[in-house]
Amino acid sequence: MYVVLGASGNTGHIVATNLLTRGQKVRVVGRNSGHLQPLTSKGAEPFIADVTDSSALAKAFQQAEAAYVMIPPNITSKDPLGYSNRVSDAIAAAVQNAGIKNVVALSSIGAELSSGTGPIVGLHNLEQKLNQISHANVLFLRAGYFMENTLPQVNAIRQMGSLAGPFRADLKVPMIATRDIGAAAADGLLHPIHGKQTRELNGQRDLNYIEVAAIIGKAIGKPDLKYVQVPDDQFRGVLVQMGLSESYAKLLLEMTNTLNAGKMHPLESRTPQNTTPTSYETFVAEVFLPAYQQQAAA
Repeated sequence: MYVVLGASGNTGHIVATNLLTRGQKVRVVGRNSGHLQPLTSKGAEPFIADVTDSSALAKAFQQAEAAYVMIPPNITSKDPLGYSNRVSDAIAAAVQNAGIKNVVALSSIGAELSSGTGPIVGLHNLEQKLNQISHANVLFLRAGYFMENTLPQVNAIRQMGSLAGPFRADLKVPMIATRDIGAAAADGLLHPIHGKQTRELNGQRDLNYIEVAAIIGKAIGKPDLKYVQVPDDQFRGVLVQMGLSESYAKLLLEMTNTLNAGKMHPLESRTPQNTTPTSYETFVAEVFLPAYQQQAAA
């Protein structure tokens, strides 16, 4: 039996689907049975629990071979780091109390830093807590920048005629499709490591937003599409308009400032092991372009 937290999310549903496809028993954990239904219809066992509830998570982990754990984002929280610490406390206590032997944890580049990285501080704390559990083998997947984070650019193109964001235009970041994170996590569950290990997932290649704009522009028929760096104060207002709490928006800008300063980056050189298959061109064709066309139709 394999347990998957955040099973209705970007990475969790890929982890669960991969395991089910390989004929494994899977227990999918979420707060909403409706959101889990696509997986339960494929044979997964649903388990309704809040990720801040350690006793419920310990029950979910009972008799499990291994578990995929992560901190589901809570973008409306007025205390986002307090929330992520409650989740990591609950996960660590549940792993300890259930005696689960093998864990794959979703983390991020920059998780080695204890401050200055915005929401990634919560993942640093999760790593620290799981490292304290002597009986558990834990694989930390430190992923790069999610390609899905570029989907809000659909609105920016409609409203401004360009891409917009707080990143330096020339800043290259490792961009990864969440499907590749989910596939790597499923493999990590099926082939457990010994002890504690960190593995970076750096996507197919590093890209800056000038290159992102060119790839999107070509796909949507706007070859002259540009990227505009927006001042922090202005961008914070945009994030709050999108539904993020003021606190979460500030944390995201702290993270982008650290990235812009070159202080948050992969620690490993790029290798076949930390390079994943999905290119940004493929992501745009299969995910971004349909979202853009859907909004155009609406």
